[in-house]
Amino acid sequence: MTDYRIEKDFLGELKVPKEAYWGAQTQRAIENFPISGIRFGRRFIYALGLIKMAAAQTNMELGLLDSKIGKAIVQACQEVMDGKLDAQFPLDVFQTGSGTSTNMNANEVIANRANEILGHPLGEKGPVHPNDHVNMGQSSNDVIPTAIHVAALMEIDHNLLPALRELEDSLAKKAKEFDPIVKSGRTHLMDATPIRLGQEFSGYQSQIDHGIRRVSSCRAALAELAIGGTAVGTGINAHPEFPGRVVEKISAATNTKFRVAENHFEAQASQDALVEASGAIRTVAVSMIKIANDLRWLGSGPHTGLRELNLPPVQPGSSIMPGKVNPVIPEAVMQVGVTVIGNDVAIAVANSHSNLDLCTMMTVMSQRLSQNIELLANVSRVFAHRCIEGISANIDVLQRYAESSPAIATTLNLLIGYEKAAEIAKESGRTGKTVKQLVIEKGILSAEEAEKVLDPRHLTTPSKDLLGGGGG
Repeated sequence: MTDYRIEKDFLGELKVPKEAYWGAQTQRAIENFPISGIRFGRRFIYALGLIKMAAAQTNMELGLLDSKIGKAIVQACQEVMDGKLDAQFPLDVFQTGSGTSTNMNANEVIANRANEILGHPLGEKGPVHPNDHVNMGQSSNDVIPTAIHVAALMEIDHNLLPALRELEDSLAKKAKEFDPIVKSGRTHLMDATPIRLGQEFSGYQSQIDHGIRRVSSCRAALAELAIGGTAVGTGINAHPEFPGRVVEKISAATNTKFRVAENHFEAQASQDALVEASGAIRTVAVSMIKIANDLRWLGSGPHTGLRELNLPPVQPGSSIMPGKVNPVIPEAVMQVGVTVIGNDVAIAVANSHSNLDLCTMMTVMSQRLSQNIELLANVSRVFAHRCIEGISANIDVLQRYAESSPAIATTLNLLIGYEKAAEIAKESGRTGKTVKQLVIEKGILSAEEAEKVLDPRHLTTPSKDLLGGGGG
């Protein structure tokens, strides 16, 4: 049976577990929001602890906070940052949209732990008070968006971007390995002019490279921190030097260049920076869906599909069909992709419902963005190391498709015109004869000329002298 202590706030008394570091406001939120069981992640809790530490250090420097109290707060904040108090942050992300419950959760935990450090029992609110001391110069309305930005930027820098670079590197290696291999191109899923397999993979690599640049570009918006705006952006109850000093300390602790928000009213009334970051991450997810789906198609078979590629067999594919192997890694990538897209919609819609001077759906925006970063980072590494790196090419199949494709007739446009070339392509499809066979039979090209003009590999890097210097 749980022992309780009695705490109170301006709404009255209530029971709080005796050993809990949180207080009345956190307890009310526990009881009010038993919704999803989804809690804020480790990086977000770290960011909260860091903000509270930087605030306490700044307030001591400015002569606003007693050093004995301030040092105890700093020690408690370090424990929050180190994860020692994670169990004391039990709140659901579906709560008050400003995150006030979670900000007060941090204030209460840090205050109680600081009091314990100073030799006082939990729940006394003295000598360290959660609002008067831990929350000095702050409001939930600037602390929570600041924590979201710090956590998101750190997750991007330390997790997502490195993972995307691993995926890009794997694709680059395959592009180089597959460069000599010629295959039939496909547009609208129909035969098109030849392309090298390495060229296709270089396209995939470039998609991820562009994605890295897109995600990197949103870092500038996330680097703006709302701290110092307090309730509505005016900075009421905060020292004029407070925001700049706090941001400097956050930058030093994270080795990341943050800056004070250009406009505190913008930084608190909406979360456009989160929408921007989410959009960049969504674009990467869409790219990865395309790549993964292409690989499913190219590896389809092994007897009745395209079977141009062999995807690594990582597990049995059927509970009833013996020997069946499925493209499970690409399918996982695609499922992550659609989840990211759905979360991005939630983030955009949440921000569009910001009203007047405060965005009040920040907690769910934070959770969805954090989930997207984590999912995409994790699946990028899985995709790279358990799929891309193990892909091999069925060279005979690729060569046969390339040589038999009627689309090779495209290069004849410059020699005999589109209409006649179309007739040869049509005859090739009808008779099963290759375009090369037909142009030789019809005396359009000699065998030597046909070999040169209709070599599929030459068609992947066409030059002006392919037809003896003609064309333009």
